[in-house]
Amino acid sequence: MIEFRNITKAFYDSVVLKSVSFGISRGETKIILGASGSGKSTILKLILGLIQPDDGEILIEGEDITQMSERDLVHVRRRIGMVFQEGALFDSLSVRENVGYRLFEESHMSDEEIEVAVLRLLGFVGLEEAIDKMPSELSGGMKRRVGIARALVGSPKVILYDEPTAGLDPITKRTIVDLVIKLRDLEGVTSVFVTHDLQAAQTIASEYAVAEDNGQIRFAQAGCDFCVANIHFIMLQEGSVCFQGSYPELVECKDPYVKTFMA
Repeated sequence: MIEFRNITKAFYDSVVLKSVSFGISRGETKIILGASGSGKSTILKLILGLIQPDDGEILIEGEDITQMSERDLVHVRRRIGMVFQEGALFDSLSVRENVGYRLFEESHMSDEEIEVAVLRLLGFVGLEEAIDKMPSELSGGMKRRVGIARALVGSPKVILYDEPTAGLDPITKRTIVDLVIKLRDLEGVTSVFVTHDLQAAQTIASEYAVAEDNGQIRFAQAGCDFCVANIHFIMLQEGSVCFQGSYPELVECKDPYVKTFMA
C-alpha cells in the first residue's frame, strides 16, 4: 500500500530522515515511535506529498508520488484521511461544517445527503449530538473524535494519525484508541499511527474488535487463540530506523536506545 525506499530529507543543514525504508501492507497498522524531532511527523507529510524528499522514492499503491504533479497528488490525497494533532478543526465552522467540509466543497450531494453522511460519521465516533456545536464548545477529546470523523469522509483507504492521544486523560485516550482499533478490524483501514504514547501503542497492538450479532462492538485481548498480526512498529532514532518489527520483538529488543525509550 505504501513504500518508502531510501528516503532522505533535510531542512537547511538539519537532516531529519536518513535513508529510511519500510513498507505498509493493505490493512496493516504501522506504529511509528521516537523522541520529539526524530522525523515521525515528517513521514506523514511525505506520504501526503506536502513536502518532497531530497532522495529516494515513495510509492502509494505502486505509484511513485515523488514524480507527480500537484494536480495528480490531489487525487492521491483523496484516498488518504489525516487526523491532525489537537483535531485542527476550523474554529469558525460548526461540527457539521467541519466534518462535511470536503463534501460541501467538492461533491454534488444535496445538503440533505451531506447531513445524512455527516450524522453517520459522527455516529461512528459517538458524537451525533454535537453536530451543531462550535469547536470552542468541545473538549480536547471531542475535537480529536470530530477530526477522525472528518478524516473518514470519502471512505479513505489509508488514515494517518499524528499524535492523536497526546495530552488526553486516560478515559478519553482509551476512546480514541478504540476508534483506531475499530477502523482497523471492522473497516480494514490501512493506518500510520505516529506517537510517543507507549500505553496507547501497546493497546492497539494487543487488542482487537469484534462485531457481535446484536450490533455491539466487543474489544478483546489477544492471546494464545488470537494474535493481532497486522500491527508492526518502527522506532526512529535521530532520523534513522533503529527497529522494525512486532510488539513482542520490540519488548525484547536489545538495542540500547530502544530499551531506554521503552523504559
